[in-house]
Amino acid sequence: MSFLVLDKLTKRFGDHVAVDALSLAVEQGEFVSLLGPSGCGKTTTLQMIAGFVEATSGSATLEGRDLLSMRPAQRGLGIVFQSYALFPHMTVTQNVAFGLEMRGVSRAERESRVAEALALVGLAKLADRYPRRMSGGQQQRVALARALVIRPRILLLDEPLSNLDAKLREEMQIELRQIQRTVGTTTLLVTHDQAEAMALSDRVVVMNAGKVEQVARPDEAYERPATPFVAAFLGKTNRLMVDGAEVTVRPERIRFCNEGSGMPGRVAARIFQGNHWLYHVDTGSGRVIVIRQNAGDAVPAEGDNVRIAW
Repeated sequence: MSFLVLDKLTKRFGDHVAVDALSLAVEQGEFVSLLGPSGCGKTTTLQMIAGFVEATSGSATLEGRDLLSMRPAQRGLGIVFQSYALFPHMTVTQNVAFGLEMRGVSRAERESRVAEALALVGLAKLADRYPRRMSGGQQQRVALARALVIRPRILLLDEPLSNLDAKLREEMQIELRQIQRTVGTTTLLVTHDQAEAMALSDRVVVMNAGKVEQVARPDEAYERPATPFVAAFLGKTNRLMVDGAEVTVRPERIRFCNEGSGMPGRVAARIFQGNHWLYHVDTGSGRVIVIRQNAGDAVPAEGDNVRIAW
């Protein structure tokens, strides 16, 4: 039996169906991301699991027990919000210890578990600092430590890295995945960031308009998208008509080729992006996006006539 099972979980707000009969089985220790654009139902799904939003129909079971019949505090879940929701008047230690105090954990055990959690997220030296004197990345680590210190059965992450700048967000993705692997906590992440979901997850659940479009490993969803929506949402893609059939081709799979082969086209735009060049090529089948790795050799210029293949 799977660790967490959602069966036809549905949420309606009046006539609007926010989550439409979502079914998903999550194994113990797995890292799963709910991925999709704003309004697709991913956050509502997380809130139903947490108990902050009441499901309209369907079921959610955790280790065979009915999750929806429990009060939020009884579900044993650790939650990290987008805003971190730290107490500004409390030190790092006090913030992390708060959940243990509410559960009546003894002082000696609290001190031990807080120290362990702070060491895990690399904040042992900042135990007496207040949130206002910490960077966004440090505050995010405090929120994560506070969620993990209660030893939750499931860790719920609601866009936890969205307030960080691009470089720090990438660093925190690596740290978050390492921490999750270290503690082995089953984790559900809500995000609209495709790169983040693919970097962190064992599986991604791609959602659109309240429905699940595909559940798969990140590489499988990217390489073999189940629907045109998944293909377009998981990175750049080209939709081309070839011999009467529509095909989807990733830009990095397209190459420039020699005269006499491939499809003719003209370079409409060339954009330098550091480790690669991004091309827009006008062809008889429409505009095609091409990614050419920056290997230091000569590359076509804007206005050049080229031929492409894949």
